Amino acid sequence: MPIDAFVTGAIETALNQLVKDDADSQRRLSRLRGKVISVTLNEFGKTLYFIFSQQIDVLAAYEGEVDCQLALNLSVLPELRQQANLTQLIKADKLSLEGDLQLAQHFSSLLSGLKPDIEEKLSHYSGDIVAHTMVRGVKSSGKFIQQRLLKRQQNLAQTLTEEWKLLPQPLEIAYFADQVDDLKSATACFEARLNQLLER
Repeated sequence: MPIDAFVTGAIETALNQLVKDDADSQRRLSRLRGKVISVTLNEFGKTLYFIFSQQIDVLAAYEGEVDCQLALNLSVLPELRQQANLTQLIKADKLSLEGDLQLAQHFSSLLSGLKPDIEEKLSHYSGDIVAHTMVRGVKSSGKFIQQRLLKRQQNLAQTLTEEWKLLPQPLEIAYFADQVDDLKSATACFEARLNQLLER
């Protein structure tokens, strides 16, 4: 099975299952019926086509006309779930959009409403207590790893600025910025004074 067919099939199945489980998501899907949105992932140079009807079809190739084209990096995908971020992402050149902005907002709204209840799904196979314990364990492990990474970043920053003196400290940067501002002001005053003298 080609990798594109596997990826599109997995995405399609997951999205349709999540929409089926949630009445609000079905309502959001109805706003997109009959529309086609393409999403290009810049890192891979791959485009996925989302075709909306009673369900969501995901294709790797599409011959018809597209209503809205999005191009973004993979790291931006989580931010796409927040509808308010769309215009900020476009202004920051993190998201390229061609076509109907409102359609992109509806797509974002649909994605933001898709929140899988993993604990509920697991409970069908393992029981409530085991599912709850597993999900809580995974969440606490994720928080622990996140805290450790943050601590490592702080330690590295401290080592680079204080021990090895490779980077300036925040106060040194602020002091330098103040000096640059003072120099700009002094230069502007000097230029204005010079212009006055030349006009005499």
